[in-house]
Amino acid sequence: MSAGAPAGAELRVPTPLETFDLAMGDGAVIRIRRHGRVDGVRLFISNGNGFATDGYYPFWGPLAERFDLIVFDFRNHGQNPRASSGRDGHTYAQMALDLERVFRDVEKRLGPKPSVGVFHSMSARTAMKHAIEIGFRWAALILFDPPNVPPPGHRVYDVMDVFERRLADWAMQRQERFTDPSDLAGQYAETRAHRTWVPGAFELACARELEASIYLQAMTMNLWPPPEDYGGPVKLIAADPKGRGAVASAIANQALAEDFGYTYEAIPDTGHMLQIQKPEECRRSMLAFLDECGIGC
Repeated sequence: MSAGAPAGAELRVPTPLETFDLAMGDGAVIRIRRHGRVDGVRLFISNGNGFATDGYYPFWGPLAERFDLIVFDFRNHGQNPRASSGRDGHTYAQMALDLERVFRDVEKRLGPKPSVGVFHSMSARTAMKHAIEIGFRWAALILFDPPNVPPPGHRVYDVMDVFERRLADWAMQRQERFTDPSDLAGQYAETRAHRTWVPGAFELACARELEASIYLQAMTMNLWPPPEDYGGPVKLIAADPKGRGAVASAIANQALAEDFGYTYEAIPDTGHMLQIQKPEECRRSMLAFLDECGIGC
């Protein structure tokens, strides 16, 4: 179920240059949409838990002027059909394998070129796991506010433990069906977490049980790595840890950057959905890093 923009504006994602489906190892299908400049550096862009990548259009839309955009939703999200096997495969381990398959199959179909991973929240954590356990495939990797959980006993562990468990409880209790998309839009517009979204943003939620499971899986990933473990350049772009009512992921990402010396930037006055709240500032932060890495058009 999709929700209209908080301000009532309708989101219009342009027709892709091409669309094609990729089969994952277990038969699940991930639908790829290609936008932008086919001669540009390739950006792989994907979503957070319970969201659809089309909803991030306020962030990625203007990037089409410069880059070859590979836009896709992780399994059980967005435009992807349900797996015909009936198995959801909704685990970080499977999604890391999916990311490897997506990267390799896109290269096989469209040809190899310098590629950048641009991932938010759940997909950012997946990309971290993929890079460290499978391989670093990127010219650079951009991680937008991954919900990083430190080891037990760390100074911010309890903050993240409470945060993830509350999100899981919320997901299990949320309404699943609405008579009209505007009803869901109204609910998001009324919440403090969503009212600062720019016009045109919307959310597409997966099944609530799957959404909740990802929040709980975050607590058992044992993924708190130093940047040198990735095998290539990484930038952590996070929510504001100093803002009023700062989200736990902002505090955790600040701690991760302090612990290991990441290239890190917090976007002022943002929460977890920073790419929708401050899309221009998020683009600027990302592009500055790509320029530093010598990654042009």
